[in-house]
Amino acid sequence: MSDIEALKAALPYRPCVGIMLINRQGQVFVGKRFNSEESGGWQMPQGGIEGGEDPRAAALRELKEEIGTDKAEIIGQSSDWPTYDLPDHLVGKVWQGRYRGQKQKWFVMRFVGDDTDINLDHHDHPEFSAYRWVDLEQLPTLVVAFKVSVYQKLVAEFRDLVNSQT
Repeated sequence: MSDIEALKAALPYRPCVGIMLINRQGQVFVGKRFNSEESGGWQMPQGGIEGGEDPRAAALRELKEEIGTDKAEIIGQSSDWPTYDLPDHLVGKVWQGRYRGQKQKWFVMRFVGDDTDINLDHHDHPEFSAYRWVDLEQLPTLVVAFKVSVYQKLVAEFRDLVNSQT
């Protein structure tokens, strides 16, 4: 076992939530990460669960922090907690080196506001530099490589729910 494999094996996953925000046309919100100039820099809002916080409350808090609005209704959630591992070069560097990756409870939310409610500069440390609405099936092609399998699972799990919203 390599040093990095041993480090990963010793580290837990960071508890996190993710939000698949759906607009009235059945499209999904994605934001362009500030720190990502390579391809795959788009993702859905996500963030850590604070100690003792209910995942549903965390999802609404993260949505407000990352896109400046919580005008959304939860209409579904993932059946499990998908995980992903960080790439080797990031292990031990992000999140103060305490985690190997993330385990995420995902929530599907219906956006009940309009685009004027979205404010990416709402938070002191904005997550996204731009956003757009995309078709559900595009999601795995937009995200960084180490999150593709999670996004593929989400598309498969939520396809019927998202399609029923239009």
